[in-house]
Amino acid sequence: MKKIIFLLIIGFQLQVFATDFNVIDYGAKADGVTKDTKAVQAAIDACTENGGGKVIIPAGKTVMIGTIYMKDYVTLHIENGAVLLGSPDYEDYTTDTHKNTYKNEPHMDRCLIFASNAKSFAFEGYGTIDGNGYMKNFTRKKGGRPMMMRFLNCSKIHMNDITLINPAAWTSAWLYCDEIVVDGIKIHSRVNGNGDGLDFDGCTNVRVSNSSFDTSDDSICLQTSRADKPCKDIVVTNCVFTSKWAAMRIGLASRGDFESVTVSNCTFHDIQDSGLKIQMNEGAEMKNMSFTNLVMRNVPRPVFMTFCQQRAGVDSPVEMLPMKAMRSFIFSDFIVDNKELDKNSAFFLTGMPDNYISDIQLNNIQFTVSGGGTKEDASKEIKEYTLDVLGEWWPEFYLVKTLPASGIYARHIKGLSINNVHINTIKDDSRPPLVFDDVVDGFTSNIFLNRKRLK
Repeated sequence: MKKIIFLLIIGFQLQVFATDFNVIDYGAKADGVTKDTKAVQAAIDACTENGGGKVIIPAGKTVMIGTIYMKDYVTLHIENGAVLLGSPDYEDYTTDTHKNTYKNEPHMDRCLIFASNAKSFAFEGYGTIDGNGYMKNFTRKKGGRPMMMRFLNCSKIHMNDITLINPAAWTSAWLYCDEIVVDGIKIHSRVNGNGDGLDFDGCTNVRVSNSSFDTSDDSICLQTSRADKPCKDIVVTNCVFTSKWAAMRIGLASRGDFESVTVSNCTFHDIQDSGLKIQMNEGAEMKNMSFTNLVMRNVPRPVFMTFCQQRAGVDSPVEMLPMKAMRSFIFSDFIVDNKELDKNSAFFLTGMPDNYISDIQLNNIQFTVSGGGTKEDASKEIKEYTLDVLGEWWPEFYLVKTLPASGIYARHIKGLSINNVHINTIKDDSRPPLVFDDVVDGFTSNIFLNRKRLK
């Protein structure tokens, strides 16, 4: 039933103001089989028309829906034990929900929950949103793979305490939004490909905290698909990451600027590709970022940075944009335990000839690796990340494979300071722990290999 907060008598007219809108009252069967899209949307519409409140998905119920649209001042409250379940039928996902902004991926254009130009809406409760995105339901050959959520040009969004599972593609895409708070959520996206967690594209004033991620692709992405929409003032703290690809990717889609990002007090484990993947490709500027107090286990590239040219977005110009700047990064107080991995485990930082990454600090790092590098590995030359060398490609580590360093490899960097770094190898390794290639104004101090200080 609707929750009545007060009654007001004006003359002979009785006005009733409600703040809770239970989907059952709007016709939802909530049996996990019937498609309750119209009932849930009716509750959302009534809520926003009434000035706001909560749309309730009641405890113990499973409510199946196709695409729904969030509106101003609506809180979607999924009670403990409740499930909001995506329909298994692709045709239940509408076509007016904008698009995926990456090139060559229109099969992810549709989505389950959409909002456009909405303000002050929220998702909360200890219940679950289940995308039902299993491959038996959604593949490219079956029409496509809808994302779970997409928000376009929205502001003041809160997401608290809910669990998001089983999207058919990305869990969420936040496009050009402002004032976002995500706290205490859990994302598990492993039943289909490209299972990103939180993708913030051209967003500002974003705070993500106290959350856990287990994803089949990047857990958190910061990106900029439009040159006029920067990604800035981003805070990620007190989170746990595991991923089939990267825990955090910053860039790749990078037409707009990136600025003022802090990541702190997080743990990363069992990441297939990289912990922090920071990539500037499409002609904007990236600067002023701090990464502190991070603990990693089985993360082959704790930091993977590339400054290069590659077209990532569907709306990006075909011609390559001129490279601007990638500067001012601090990586401090890391513990990384990769003794269970192979020899292809390292910090990898690379710019391009005449296009340097500048002003980087690596401080207070304890790094354990398996070792096993050979003399041939130590003499290996690394190809440049350029179109004329590699052709049509994504800037991924598999293009490089083994590095000539056992710990840190840096190339085309200007202003690199490495201080108090301890590298421990389990097996003998013929490679030096640090390799600088075209590093201008490089400085090292207090570098230790197997507990012995290097001169």
